Amino acid sequence: MKKLSTLLFLAAIALVGCKDNDPVQTVDWYKANAPERAAMRAKCKDNPGELAASPNCINANRAETAVDGAKRGGLNVQPLQGVKLGGNR
Repeated sequence: MKKLSTLLFLAAIALVGCKDNDPVQTVDWYKANAPERAAMRAKCKDNPGELAASPNCINANRAETAVDGAKRGGLNVQPLQGVKLGGNR
């Protein structure tokens, strides 16, 4: 039992070393840093199975969408406030 515990402990330590150490950047950061945004999007496109759901890929893609929308004069849609739905019953 002690050997199994030691083996599991060593396996856990080995797996911790495999973690990706890239810092997570925000959408606003990617909006302001176009070269890094393009590099991250290319990296995500090259390995979508592992990286597509990573925070950096999601944030870089959202930033690209926002920048593209702003270039095309996209709408700045705000949520409705103070509107009652359903009418009178």
